[in-house]
Amino acid sequence: MTSSSDGYVANAVSINGNSHLLVELAGLLYVGRPDGEMTVMARVPRSHQEVSIALDSFARFGNDQYLDAVSLLAAPATKLKVAGGDYAQIDLATEGAFRAVLGNGRFIPAEDR
Repeated sequence: MTSSSDGYVANAVSINGNSHLLVELAGLLYVGRPDGEMTVMARVPRSHQEVSIALDSFARFGNDQYLDAVSLLAAPATKLKVAGGDYAQIDLATEGAFRAVLGNGRFIPAEDR
C-alpha cells in the first residue's frame, strides 16, 4: 500500500527495503573494520617511540569515528523497521475499517434520500 500527503509518500515495501539496506551497509562497514595489525607493527622497537604514540592515538581516534559511522547507519535502520511495522498495522486497520464499511454499508441512491 502507498499513501501520499503534501508530496510525501509512504510505502511499506520501501520503508522495509531501506531499513534492510542500512543494516546491510552497517554490516559491510563493520566487516571491513580497520586493521589493528598496522598499529601493532608500528610499536617500539619497530619504530620511534613518538611515531608509535602518534599512530596509536590516530588509530584509537579512527576506530572511534568508525564505530560512530556504523552506529549512525544502524540506528536509523532500527527506527525505519519500527516505522514500517507501525505503518503496516495502521494500513491493516484502515483496510479493515474500509472493508467493514463496504461489507456492512448500504447504498442509498441520491434521489431516495
